[in-house]
Amino acid sequence: MSSMSRNDLLVEPEWLQTRLDQGVIRVLDCTTHMIAQPVGSSQIVSGLPNFLEGHIPGACHVDMATDLSDPDGPYPFTMLDSNQFVALMQRLGIKPSDHIVLYGRSAMSTVTRAWVVLHINGHEKLSVLNGGWSAWANAGGPVSTQNPEIKPSVYEVSQPRFEHIVDLEKVRDVANRAPQTLVNALTRVQFMGSGGPHYGRPGRIPGSLNVPARELFDLKTNRFVSVAQIQSLFAAVGIDWEQPTIHYCGGGIAASTSAFAQALLGHDNWAIYDHSLLQWSVQPDTPMVTG
Repeated sequence: MSSMSRNDLLVEPEWLQTRLDQGVIRVLDCTTHMIAQPVGSSQIVSGLPNFLEGHIPGACHVDMATDLSDPDGPYPFTMLDSNQFVALMQRLGIKPSDHIVLYGRSAMSTVTRAWVVLHINGHEKLSVLNGGWSAWANAGGPVSTQNPEIKPSVYEVSQPRFEHIVDLEKVRDVANRAPQTLVNALTRVQFMGSGGPHYGRPGRIPGSLNVPARELFDLKTNRFVSVAQIQSLFAAVGIDWEQPTIHYCGGGIAASTSAFAQALLGHDNWAIYDHSLLQWSVQPDTPMVTG
């Protein structure tokens, strides 16, 4: 696929390497390892040791659990509010005008979750490195073991996009036949409720369509499949792009990948159910379907 699609939402190592020396790019290493549990939230292992072993020169490490989620949120991976986001950007020395490129050694969903957090909080120039660390290494990109010297910045959020995040009540309305499309980004067996981890009760929210995040990128290379393949995966479940979509999964991580894939196709009327099935499946009055 073209690395220039959608205003450089998804970029190749060669694109990044030509700009790295010009000092116009800030790079964030989003490596965070998720270890699925039979029931409930995944175990999280920091990717900081991987970062210290080697990273793209000038990169800073951000952890999905400790940096990119609200530590006081009611569920893991609760979206940062604007004040928390500003504090993070200032600590990283990032300015609103900076072009940020995100990459990782862990599954692509941990990187697209970072994209969602930054996008929703209004950062404008934002890209994901296609293939992540392995693509960078395979392309012969330079490697550093130095922590960059960071000068705290001044950062203000100008236009947050909180319409891209929804809560339990909104999803309850949609499950009761409101005109909106629910996209479940979990595996096919999780969607059917026939296998894999679950988050309290197996299955899915009624009316959901299944676009598994793990089918949107190559699990070995972390490279996204082609735009044509992404279109086919959405078309196969009968997606109607005239309807806004709400993406969900277990805790809002896999859903970030299907939302990012939708953005790659040029459809921006998406939202993510932040707490997803970690919240929905433990409510006393929310329906789940299997089969």
